Amino acid sequence: MIEVGDTVPDLEVALSDGRRLRLGAFSERWCVLYFYPKDNTPGCTLEAQDFRDHAGPFDAAGADILGVSRDSLKSHQNFCAKHELPFALISDSDESLCQAFGVIREKTLYGRKYLGVERSTFLIDPHGRVAASWRGVKVRDHAATVLGRLRALSSP
Repeated sequence: MIEVGDTVPDLEVALSDGRRLRLGAFSERWCVLYFYPKDNTPGCTLEAQDFRDHAGPFDAAGADILGVSRDSLKSHQNFCAKHELPFALISDSDESLCQAFGVIREKTLYGRKYLGVERSTFLIDPHGRVAASWRGVKVRDHAATVLGRLRALSSP
């Protein structure tokens, strides 16, 4: 499981905009990597819209935003278009990224237990190290919290 101070794994991921990216390829920019359970569900939609609404300030602070779920690329493309997301989403259908970051957790819904994605966010510095993390995220005001932490960590 990835912790603050760890280097992110250099996994190749598929993005909703058709590109492939090596996670360790970020240099000179920060990265907000947020994990969420499922496209087009109420909480996940609010979270994506919140990051969308803060995309300008994140960019101005030198950070890229990437969302991650186990949904397909097609689902991500539709989700991005529907909500006008200015950032790409990562399809982690094989759960390799979710497993590396330790965000798969046992959950309970209507008394049924299952393994699902725990809403989590990781702030990755320009050297590929995790500078901050949030697990068990509550959606309200989360993007602003991450932006505040980014500003605090990246200011001289």
